[in-house]
Amino acid sequence: MAAVFLFAAAPVQAASEKLDPENTINLDLKDGRVVIKLRPDLAPKHVAQIKKLTREGFYDGIVFHRVIDGFMAQTGDPTGTGMGGSKDPDIKAEFSKAHFARGTLGMARSQNPDSANSQFFIMLADGGFLDGQYTVWGEVVSGMDFVDKIAKGEPPANPDKIVKMQIAADAK
Repeated sequence: MAAVFLFAAAPVQAASEKLDPENTINLDLKDGRVVIKLRPDLAPKHVAQIKKLTREGFYDGIVFHRVIDGFMAQTGDPTGTGMGGSKDPDIKAEFSKAHFARGTLGMARSQNPDSANSQFFIMLADGGFLDGQYTVWGEVVSGMDFVDKIAKGEPPANPDKIVKMQIAADAK
């Protein structure tokens, strides 16, 4: 008897919907490019912070320091420890009713809801238990297969890193 496995698909951009280059991030990983649609409609302050840091080159070379199979991949800490952030002030929570589906990007934070700064995570699977408790700021529209290949661990023995992260409007 053959086993049948069902996998949740990543959010997919509708063919008729054109991405806004100013609200699209190209996240280059060792295995390929991940395209992320930003959600300023849900979290304008978080999107502004991510765009600012991206344009400064802050994320280039930063490791994925916490990657839990079947849950999420976390990055954005320049120290690689999960304890660091940018020099910019923390951001007040912008919680919404958006669902943490596979491919959703959310801001990492401490127990203080208003402590998000530069760290973020990409959902590897559905995480509805996070709904309304963390800020959703984007969604993967292509390249989720490359996210799935990020080395797992807390921290990974040989962590993968962001090769380059840029706003599509700035792409050369």
